Amino acid sequence: MSIEPWTIERIHDALGAPDLRQRFLDEINRASAHELLTVFAKWESIAADFTTALAEADVILAYEARGEEPPGKWIDGTQRLEEAAARIREQGAA
Repeated sequence: MSIEPWTIERIHDALGAPDLRQRFLDEINRASAHELLTVFAKWESIAADFTTALAEADVILAYEARGEEPPGKWIDGTQRLEEAAARIREQGAA
């Protein structure tokens, strides 16, 4: 984890996905002066969470690359995801 302060550029780079980056830039550029810190804080939190998740994923991938079981208790969420997808399809969103 980096201890560098978050900047607009650093948040942009941490988000990774082009669509997410563009959404961030749209929001930060449209924010009025009194909204700017709130918008920045929102995206700083999202970028920090994203960065943390990627670091954790890298650790898990390293275990799997060595043929080892990643540490911790893992819950198979396949059924929950399939149920959620079915509900979404039923609502006509997919």
